[in-house]
Amino acid sequence: MDFSVALLQIKPKLGRVADNLALIQEQVEQAIAQKADLAVLPELALTGYFLKDLVPEVALPLDSPEIAILKELSQRISIAVGFVEVTADFQFYNSAAWFEDGELKHLHRKVYLPTYGLFDEQRYLGRGDRFRAFDTKFGRVGLLVCEDMWHLSAPYLLAMDGATTLVCLSSSPGRGVDEQTLGTATAWRNLTTSTARFLTCRVVYVNRVGYEDGVGFWGGSHLVAPSGEVVAAAPEFEPAILQVSLTDAELRRERISSPLVRDENLCITLRELSRIDQERSC
Repeated sequence: MDFSVALLQIKPKLGRVADNLALIQEQVEQAIAQKADLAVLPELALTGYFLKDLVPEVALPLDSPEIAILKELSQRISIAVGFVEVTADFQFYNSAAWFEDGELKHLHRKVYLPTYGLFDEQRYLGRGDRFRAFDTKFGRVGLLVCEDMWHLSAPYLLAMDGATTLVCLSSSPGRGVDEQTLGTATAWRNLTTSTARFLTCRVVYVNRVGYEDGVGFWGGSHLVAPSGEVVAAAPEFEPAILQVSLTDAELRRERISSPLVRDENLCITLRELSRIDQERSC
């Protein structure tokens, strides 16, 4: 199915769930007015990123009033958004939710929690334990949260599970400048374009902007075609709404000319991974 996606590059306020929810509602309403079919927001859009000890204070159960508002809003547009989830046994996760037709269609808990450099997620959050593609109005989709995408097995698993569109929610700080080019931006674009090309799938990357504790988030949200071409990109370091149309014809053309997913041999992959696991366990 052909559809239009709005990449909502916002500036959340740290720890201010009510304010961020109001901002998200405002931005999604703009996407609806522009006749977008899907609105994608960044990682932890409801809470801000560097939460640390604020995690329990801002975490939401899936039956919270805030989640109910997003469900209601999704009756008019599909929504992908990041937040801190709390379970009934008080486990906390960096989660991405997909809302569609008034329901929570899919929930992904971030698997790979960075604990290096600026990052300390494993101290405050639990790890997810799966990557699953799921069916939507727009075909089969896979959700990733930021660091997940840097582990090659994650997008690979989603593609093997039938995802033709990968949606990555991110809170990536800007770091490193080389010849007036932001190093983080270059690294992310290399990653998203390579992933799209080798898995012949669309990649929707949505990053946030703004500053927290003196750290600037660079934005630069973009959409990559199955050919590996960046077809549209938002500006860096400022809020933006970027709307892009996606067509099945483009996906069909690339998968015919480059049938890499068709020719992937899962039996070999599973056999060799099993062998490697056994050898490492000895």
